[in-house]
Amino acid sequence: MTRPLRVLGAAGLLLASSVVAIAAGGTAHADTQICDKFGSTTIQNRYNVMNNVWGADTAQCINTTNTGFAVTAKHQKATNGAPASYTAIYYGCHYNNCSPGTNLPMQVSQIGSATSNISFSYPSSGVYNAAYDIWLDPTSKKDGENKQELMIWFNRQGSIRPYGSRTGSATVGGRTWEVWTGSAAYRNVISYFAPSPITSWNFSILDFINDTKTRTSVTNSWYLTSIQAGFEPWVGGTGLAVNSFTASVNGGGGSTQQNTPNQPVKPTPSGGQTEPTSKPVKPVPPPRQPATPSNPPTQAKVDGRTYLVRAGDTLSTIAERQGVKGGWRSLYELNRGVVGADPDLILPGQQLSL
Repeated sequence: MTRPLRVLGAAGLLLASSVVAIAAGGTAHADTQICDKFGSTTIQNRYNVMNNVWGADTAQCINTTNTGFAVTAKHQKATNGAPASYTAIYYGCHYNNCSPGTNLPMQVSQIGSATSNISFSYPSSGVYNAAYDIWLDPTSKKDGENKQELMIWFNRQGSIRPYGSRTGSATVGGRTWEVWTGSAAYRNVISYFAPSPITSWNFSILDFINDTKTRTSVTNSWYLTSIQAGFEPWVGGTGLAVNSFTASVNGGGGSTQQNTPNQPVKPTPSGGQTEPTSKPVKPVPPPRQPATPSNPPTQAKVDGRTYLVRAGDTLSTIAERQGVKGGWRSLYELNRGVVGADPDLILPGQQLSL
């Protein structure tokens, strides 16, 4: 069982930093406290667990166990924007971080079975969702954003709702779901929303993938890249917990290649901090499409220090093309005064420092 953590003061955060250095190095497993925004560890030598506070500067800690994790946080995010984090346990590959020994990515046509067992704990206060995040892509992609996000909302508290709009209903795994769909600039999202909370379930992930194939561009030639289970908190966060999680994907139509387990990232010399061992699950929230200003520039201008945003750009694509150290997060922090509170809302004509 997980145990609750208290919110750490300055001295406690210094102590937590040393714990994170152990966890991020790959030598700590269960009963590890992680307070670094992007700190992570491995449990059971099979699953990665990540703190992943990508959308807020509020302190958040997780306490990992042999089977899951518990959250401590006091977030205060507006519910009409992005969540504070997506703290999760996962199997597979995301942003070049593969869980040990995973056989993902695997082509959908090769999957004989894909099953999972989950047990959640929910606090009675706060605003959050409990969600599986399943990623699919036309290629066997291990890095960057995938083209299709499949979410299973096990619970929701507060006024938040899935991305896009409700487009139907489905019966999957013997349960009835609301189906929500939406298109972003860089991925499509389909969400299966449970009308009432589900605290534990043993189910087939392949059932959801098969239903998704009837509603999206996903086909048998696409690849399943990762299976993730966790929470998106907007307000609060303390008491959210994954008590247990298992995921298994078995081939049934041909041979698949086993991925090499992650190599741990060594601590950097400055301040005892470590480079994150896990990239964010959601580097940018699904965008609210901004109005395009009149006469936007048709070409970007790069002089080595600045970049002029053009139509279709995102912070992720700019950071990748321009080789920004630290990725989109560093680019956003450097240009927060230009971009504003939402890293997704960049406009043609804005000039960003690199």
